[in-house]
Amino acid sequence: MSEDAVGPAGGRAGAGGLSIGKVAEVTGLSVHALRFFEREGLFLREIPRSGGGQRLYEQADVDWLLLCGRLRDSGMPIATVKRFAELVRSGPGNERERLALLQEHERDVRARIDDLSACLDVIQGKVSVYEQHLRDGTAAGLWAPVPASPSNSLDQRTSPR
Repeated sequence: MSEDAVGPAGGRAGAGGLSIGKVAEVTGLSVHALRFFEREGLFLREIPRSGGGQRLYEQADVDWLLLCGRLRDSGMPIATVKRFAELVRSGPGNERERLALLQEHERDVRARIDDLSACLDVIQGKVSVYEQHLRDGTAAGLWAPVPASPSNSLDQRTSPR
């Protein structure tokens, strides 16, 4: 690819690859984050450099970064992403281990989705109550603090009967 060629991710590519700036732009990761990924061994290959020392990324690197971004956004710890990268980098023969890692993460994500759905149900219920009270003109006093009095102490209000 010539110095003026447009790379597969749509950015200027020099000496056959995408610049770190273009990869940062395409992935939404900072240049600092890309350097961190490289230092931590999170790429599937060693990122080559131009004669001038600039990193030269390929579309496969961008695709991998986008996947890693989704894994991180979904709560996968860096250590697990690193383990997954190590497995992929090591080649065929460990697909069951890769699958187990992804299945465990899938279970974790589904559990968080279930928890969030339960939270959303509560919130939707509260929204409905407030909407109804506002429509009916009965919203004054919703969740108003209970005035403190000697016969209505905190211990009496919170103790089970």
